[in-house]
Amino acid sequence: MIPVPNDVKQGSPTITKAAFQEKVTDFSLVMGGPIFQSFRKAHLTGNNLELLHRRLLVIISIAWLPMLVLDLVASRHGIPGRLSFLHDVEVQARFLVALPALIVAELIAHSRLRLIVQRFVERPIVRREDLPRFEAAIEAAVRLRNSIPVEVALLIAVYTLGLWLWNSRFGIESPTWYANPGGRWNLTPAGWWYVFVSIPIIQFVLLRWYLRFFIWYRFLWRVSKLNLHLVPIHPDRSAGLAFLGKSAYAFGPILFAQGAMLAGLVASRVLYRGESLLSFKLQLGGFVVFFVLAILGPLLMFTPRMAAAKRKGLADYAQVAQGYVDRFEDKWVLNTPPSEEVLGSGDIQSLADLNNSYDVVRGMRAVPFGLDDMARLAVATAAPLAPLLLTIFSPEELIMRLVKIVF
Repeated sequence: MIPVPNDVKQGSPTITKAAFQEKVTDFSLVMGGPIFQSFRKAHLTGNNLELLHRRLLVIISIAWLPMLVLDLVASRHGIPGRLSFLHDVEVQARFLVALPALIVAELIAHSRLRLIVQRFVERPIVRREDLPRFEAAIEAAVRLRNSIPVEVALLIAVYTLGLWLWNSRFGIESPTWYANPGGRWNLTPAGWWYVFVSIPIIQFVLLRWYLRFFIWYRFLWRVSKLNLHLVPIHPDRSAGLAFLGKSAYAFGPILFAQGAMLAGLVASRVLYRGESLLSFKLQLGGFVVFFVLAILGPLLMFTPRMAAAKRKGLADYAQVAQGYVDRFEDKWVLNTPPSEEVLGSGDIQSLADLNNSYDVVRGMRAVPFGLDDMARLAVATAAPLAPLLLTIFSPEELIMRLVKIVF
């Protein structure tokens, strides 16, 4: 149960305790907007993102299946030696790996992030007097999530900027399943579907996720400006905010999808254009670092509050410790009572507990995440890149190298 007062005043009228609890517990980063409502009417989702298998089947069928059918029809009297649809690694990685991951990510983000919002109140990290501002931050996030003009703007961006970016990529030097040499718009029937339906679908899904990133971090930024109740002695070494670092795991599938798309692009360059995998090592490393920082970096907005809590904690515990050790010295060193023994005394245990508490405060981090959080996100991003090693090593060589690393 969320501990909140009987009413929370947010201007006028007064918000009841029940209404506030409903807003906190029902917060979702993905359950809203015209697309979500359209899916509900089409029975592709329920009130809590049920029917995931239907969404996967319908979206992938629209984005991927027509290209396969149109290519099979064209291949009967096509140009010999052209790259077929099923051999296009980049496209398969994009629509059979990345796109499903982005769809599944909605369910994961919904279940994880709503718990994060609840923890701010349950602990309670948001103080009672700041609950109205916290409620206002939730409402602002929901309004932006549900905005029809924003999703329309994303759709316009896909069919303007997205098409311009596709048109500006490298030229077509040899016949493929989607286009022939002689111009970027010399498209096959499968190519027309690819350019004007399939690519816009995955671009729109990605842009919606980038929008959700913005909504989530904008919400956290507003929360970071509150007078948060941070406890520097908290065992999580982050003044009680370590759960924010764990919340980043909700975005792991998005990082996996981004890695899969990059892996497909690099594999295509290596397999069909003769480029070396080693020539991409800096780009691949930079890609992993960039996305890990893009997810965890915004959490540094809590650093000023955490650093202030640590400084205050060190000062407070130092003052408590000074008073205690003064009394301890007076009792056990300067004027030791003959009837009492030092060993086994509760004073010794209290002094040890005080030292441990001070060490916890001194070891507190100024960021709400640790190296383990960075490592997990890096693994999620780099995992789809691992199969690229098969372009350099045979499966047997790769297994032997992994065995040597592990053992």
